[in-house]
Amino acid sequence: MKKWWWFCFGLGLTGVGVLGARSFAQPDMNGVAVHMVVTVEAHKGPTVPVVNREDVLVNEGRERDKVTGWVPATGEHAGLEYFILLDDSSTASLARQLADLKNFIDAQPGTAKIGLAYMRNGTAMIEQNLTTDHALVASKLRLPMGIAAGDASPYFALTDLLKRWPASGNRREVLMATDGIDHYYGGGDMLDPYLSAAIEDAQRAEVVVSGIYTPGIGHFGHSYWRTYWGQLYLARLAEDTGGEAYYIGFTGSPVTFTPYLDDQASRLNHQYLLTFLAKPQKKAGLRPVKIKTEVPNAELVSASQVFVPAEPQ
Repeated sequence: MKKWWWFCFGLGLTGVGVLGARSFAQPDMNGVAVHMVVTVEAHKGPTVPVVNREDVLVNEGRERDKVTGWVPATGEHAGLEYFILLDDSSTASLARQLADLKNFIDAQPGTAKIGLAYMRNGTAMIEQNLTTDHALVASKLRLPMGIAAGDASPYFALTDLLKRWPASGNRREVLMATDGIDHYYGGGDMLDPYLSAAIEDAQRAEVVVSGIYTPGIGHFGHSYWRTYWGQLYLARLAEDTGGEAYYIGFTGSPVTFTPYLDDQASRLNHQYLLTFLAKPQKKAGLRPVKIKTEVPNAELVSASQVFVPAEPQ
């Protein structure tokens, strides 16, 4: 299911850029406080270990950063904004998954804000803005249009969504269902600039992105070469933003989304809000970071980079 390594909103509010995701990052005499969403996974078995703050290790390169906050994303800290982003160029096989998606939406906590959008012509076409009315969101699910000319790049659509998504103190996550194929760039290497831009936008905005592979229409939908790279791109997107990539299907479609959606629900229930003191720099930017723990059978999953504000002058 999650073997990504098998091969190497309009929104009601617009104009809020992706760079201001956590504008409340505070300076500290020992560094700059920054925030990340971290998911705890179990190496084996269904029981996810409990990880305490003292068990969390944060490194920038060889330097250890001080962890100042490690709060379970539950209770008053459970705020969640979750967008489902479906590819409008998908085959009719996506229709078989609408009931699974509806069940997933209905099962989310009442406080969770959920939105629905479709990727079309490189934009995120909003069917329903973020709302706690889950029945309303589910009612907006529809068949994909299945127009090959409307797919463009799924990473354009993700970037479009991120740039129109107002920053907040809540967790923000996206679940994309697409073949991952970038018709603008093509494929064949890991240098796709649109994929890289979408990853950096998500990292700056602290948005976790997960992806489910589902085939698109036309020749690319059954091209082994294109689907191979499309899934690899989805895997990289998820890995670098702290999400999960699902289904190695090559040219086929998943029988059901249920196991992947169940895993998404489990991940949402085992997330923490991490705060640590990053090393201050003269220039703001993304910084590579590694989050780990020595708790047995536990693994911490997070974005590979975090946005660190410039050192206060």
